[in-house]
Amino acid sequence: MAPHHKLKIGVMGSASGPQIEDPVARAAARELGREIGRRGHIFINGACPGLPHDALLGAKETGAFTLGISPAFSEYEHVNEYHSPLENDMMIYTGQGFMERDVINIRSSDGVVFVSGGIGTLNELTIAYDEGRPMGILTGTGGISDSVPYLIQELCKRSIPQNMVFSDNPADLLMKLEVAIRAFPLPIHEDGRIIDKPEGRREAPSHLQERRPG
Repeated sequence: MAPHHKLKIGVMGSASGPQIEDPVARAAARELGREIGRRGHIFINGACPGLPHDALLGAKETGAFTLGISPAFSEYEHVNEYHSPLENDMMIYTGQGFMERDVINIRSSDGVVFVSGGIGTLNELTIAYDEGRPMGILTGTGGISDSVPYLIQELCKRSIPQNMVFSDNPADLLMKLEVAIRAFPLPIHEDGRIIDKPEGRREAPSHLQERRPG
């Protein structure tokens, strides 16, 4: 079932490393954030610095409501130990560290966009892939975003999913992602890639089908 609320778009990418110094990637991330706001979507990120923060600043320019999902236990820990910004309109402190925070971040988003990225972003990509989340890859920004087909097809010997879209233009990418969100409903189980049909309905073997009262 397609969501009836405002779409929530998660932005994931390099929070540190050489990619965050790339002016092309930074400009693309900021324009991506602006476009999320122009389209009336809710903006989500990991409440981190780097390219997701550039996207946050762009989203705020165009009036998006912004939500940051922090790995920290508290505002104090977020600022003083994770050295992360507080500009999101709303913050959720998970207290679960980076990897568990990534799962919450992805599951809170109707679709996720990847901008550049390194090891941490690769972790988010594999979570989103395994959970069947619609994904947008902003190409031309360096990092893993420019290598996703190689990673999936050549190294992992998997297929590019139908709900993964690509573009080097933020407006075009979000248009494609909106279509994917509505065309490919999410699985209805955590491991839906195993037990759900494509349209999101379970069909167990006859001897295992759930028994109904009466």
